[in-house]
Amino acid sequence: MDCKLAVSFIHEYLDGDLPDEQANELKQHMAECSECRAVFKELEQTELLMFAVNHRKPPVSDELTDRIMQALPKKKQPHAWTTWLKRHPALTAAAAFFVILLGTLPFWNEGPEMIVKGQNLDQVVIEGNTVIVPEGKTIAGNLTIEKGQARIYGDVEGNVTVIDGSIFQASTAHISGQVQTVDQAVGWLWYKISTAFSEVASTN
Repeated sequence: MDCKLAVSFIHEYLDGDLPDEQANELKQHMAECSECRAVFKELEQTELLMFAVNHRKPPVSDELTDRIMQALPKKKQPHAWTTWLKRHPALTAAAAFFVILLGTLPFWNEGPEMIVKGQNLDQVVIEGNTVIVPEGKTIAGNLTIEKGQARIYGDVEGNVTVIDGSIFQASTAHISGQVQTVDQAVGWLWYKISTAFSEVASTN
């Protein structure tokens, strides 16, 4: 048996996979070869060291356990008011609505200027705080007027909404959508909310 084959047999022997006949041949070779005996001892010590490392249990003391538990982040206790809000969702929604309402009321009559929103506004005539859609003119889309008067003689292909004002519709006028006036704070708030939802839906 040459040394190369003997080293191969040594690995199998230490793994417990070498048959008895070949194990006897390996022992006879190592009895005559000092180099293979040295290789065997080195590999055997390595195997023993690996076994000891893999089966060694780290010492765990009560002090170490306490230190680890103290280092862990503490569980946050929920605030009483958050728990109450989760248990009363209807009251929470109502409270949120009134908060929005109260925050909006101071701005209801803020600013004297009239605001006109719509498409192709070059078709309208503005006299002071009055917006006039002349006979024979057409507004393509919705027309919204805040803090002003609306006098419709022509056509509006959409809704006409007047906020904090009034509207006059002549017999010659044709409005394809809805006509509404908003002159109360709650109605104005509802209009704003519904308009916001409509804008979000149209962009999606």
